[in-house]
Amino acid sequence: MKLKLLLSLLATLLISSAANAADYKIDTKGMHASVQFKISHLGMSWIVGRFDSFTGEYSFDATKPEASNLSIVVDTKSVNTNHAERDIHLRNKDFLDVEKHPKATFVSESVTLNADNTGTMTGKLNLHGVEKTITVAITKIGEGKDPWGGYRSGFEGTTTLKLADYGITKNLGKASETLELTVSFEGKRQ
Repeated sequence: MKLKLLLSLLATLLISSAANAADYKIDTKGMHASVQFKISHLGMSWIVGRFDSFTGEYSFDATKPEASNLSIVVDTKSVNTNHAERDIHLRNKDFLDVEKHPKATFVSESVTLNADNTGTMTGKLNLHGVEKTITVAITKIGEGKDPWGGYRSGFEGTTTLKLADYGITKNLGKASETLELTVSFEGKRQ
């Protein structure tokens, strides 16, 4: 009798644990997501920009965050710094070379999430035809039911990229060698 009860309890725990894992689609339709960057302009000011077009999906289980994964695809042609002339320059061969490299991708490989909802995500970033392993500082913003009967979760990740590591070598001075990248998103459970 005790063995039967123990097996039943174990099965219930396994089923409820599996039920906690969920797949999410990043909500770009409602624009509850952004891929933004900040880079120094000659060491005197900041240029802040974003990519207007991207897609992504992830899997998340609050009871097993280390089993989470994320995949994002960015349309590099959609770069937007709110200055048309500069955006044309960013799309050319000096920087993103969007004709040759129309997409940038990130695919996670490992996740750690601490009790305070901060952690790290490591994965492969492919930018400008170069793939490198990067580590992103992440924060879980929250999760729960939405007013329309769905379920959502939200995260933010930040990292610093050295442009030369990705073959972007246009010399704009020492202060402009690195770029700060921030990805914020809300995902809708599928």
